[in-house]
Amino acid sequence: MSDNIFETLRESHEVQRALYRQLIETSGDTPERQELFTQFKLELTAHELAEERHFYIPLMAHDAGVDLSRHAISEHHQIDELVESLEEADPASPTWLPLAKKLAEKVEHHLKEEEHRFFQMAGKLLTEKQKTALSTSYRAVYEEAKAATA
Repeated sequence: MSDNIFETLRESHEVQRALYRQLIETSGDTPERQELFTQFKLELTAHELAEERHFYIPLMAHDAGVDLSRHAISEHHQIDELVESLEEADPASPTWLPLAKKLAEKVEHHLKEEEHRFFQMAGKLLTEKQKTALSTSYRAVYEEAKAATA
């Protein structure tokens, strides 16, 4: 188990990467595609909720963290809109896979930006005690959100 928020977030990022990589390899309206999409949506939803509450909101308490947090939350919204578009699309249609790939690219862009830019800034703004406490509170909300939507 990780003891700081950065390692905890990276664990969820790796789950997201594994799911979208598998998802974009599917074809047609298959149970596999449906199951992977459901898992991916669940992971994204739980991660976003916990991350916004226990990473971005605490960063907004610092002037240097406001713009960064707003940008990340805006990207979460864009990801949510792509998920909604996929939910509305027919999984068997030829438009579904390109839309899934667009979602995967948006998620990967967001994860890389967090890991390579946001984490560095946050590392300077948060104390070691905060990093540990935020990891614990993130995990609690993440697990609760996954259980509630499962």
